[in-house]
Amino acid sequence: MAHFEFQRLDFFLTIGGLVALILDIILDVYTALDFYNDWDYIRLGAFVFFLIASSLLVQTYSWLWYKYDGFEMITNVEKIPSFKSLKVLHILQLGTYLRHMGVMETAICKYLRLKGVKTSGLDPGDAAVCLSHDVAMLRIVEAFSESLPQLVLMVTTHIQRGQLHAFPILKAVASAFFVSMTVMSYHRSLRSFLKDKHEQTIAASAIYLIWNLLLISARVSALALFTSELPCYICTHFLCSWFVLFIFVWCTQTNFMNSKGGEVLYRGTVALIWYFNWFNVVKGDTLRWTIIYHGYIVADITLLWGLWFWKINSDLTNFNYEHLIAYFCILFFYIIGIGVKSIYYYCFHPKVTSTDLQCEEDTVDIVPLRRDSPEERVEDVPDNGIMFRMATVHTPGRREPGDKVNMRMRKLAENFYS
Repeated sequence: MAHFEFQRLDFFLTIGGLVALILDIILDVYTALDFYNDWDYIRLGAFVFFLIASSLLVQTYSWLWYKYDGFEMITNVEKIPSFKSLKVLHILQLGTYLRHMGVMETAICKYLRLKGVKTSGLDPGDAAVCLSHDVAMLRIVEAFSESLPQLVLMVTTHIQRGQLHAFPILKAVASAFFVSMTVMSYHRSLRSFLKDKHEQTIAASAIYLIWNLLLISARVSALALFTSELPCYICTHFLCSWFVLFIFVWCTQTNFMNSKGGEVLYRGTVALIWYFNWFNVVKGDTLRWTIIYHGYIVADITLLWGLWFWKINSDLTNFNYEHLIAYFCILFFYIIGIGVKSIYYYCFHPKVTSTDLQCEEDTVDIVPLRRDSPEERVEDVPDNGIMFRMATVHTPGRREPGDKVNMRMRKLAENFYS
């Protein structure tokens, strides 16, 4: 069995994630007011649209996952609202904050070593790991549906205005860094499915953070340059690229959600993430898919720069070589990012076998269980307090042995390490 351990670094990442969430809200309000005071209602409308659309998407995932898990709550915080109250919280776009509070509760209990604190039969550390899986995925969805579109908008505004102000630069740098941190935290969450010998070192986390920061920054820069000169065509570019990527995702036959509608939503979300950066949902020959993806993005960056260059240099008498240098800089950073990514996979990516990820055929991830439930039988309860139950599925009105439940992040881990 894999052993799930909530380490001190994970605790600080949890605290940092909460601080970043609060800081992001403050910066969003400040940015919206800045657009409003400048009478820039078009950018304000786009900014607010990203906020609302992302929030609706994230809350939908949170509600669906509670529904898939039969509304079984692990933490005391999550048990406070009733079913109707939980639904209202998600309608008011506050449901995900309940998940964050649950992770904070279990993380603090684990870190402060509070004796006698149990969460639905689980040790606080084990519960923190279990809860952090879904939270990490929700942060990924939020980062790529809100933070990165906002970042493109901010950089575009900075280019068009041609002015250097501390706040826009701070917002842009912070957004890129926080998105990269989110991706890195998600990766650490996947590592919890591996055995202890595969624990991720600080060096591996730093390398993972750097190559994502380089790739995301290069992609955002290309999109911002294009949008600064051809703002009316960025929606067309996004829809066409998203559709192509969605077809590729559909061809991979993902199996992440527990419903057909949820799976379509997930594939559309993956296509959105792919618009900015690679997100592994493919099981098997990952290298081939990665090469195809990065080749597509390099070609797309070249297309975006070419259209921007053609628009800004329509009069060849005013040809500016700095615009040519801009393309090579963007391409250079993207290639460097791929190089750093290759270093990570060569030096730090664990070489695992199927047995390193798979528990026994009929066991699943850590889930809350009730000892008095006649519908669940326990395979074993080790001395360390981590409990696994036989695989069951949450279907309306009944549960049947043999089907799998709570396997979302495990499936992603199998894809990532296959």
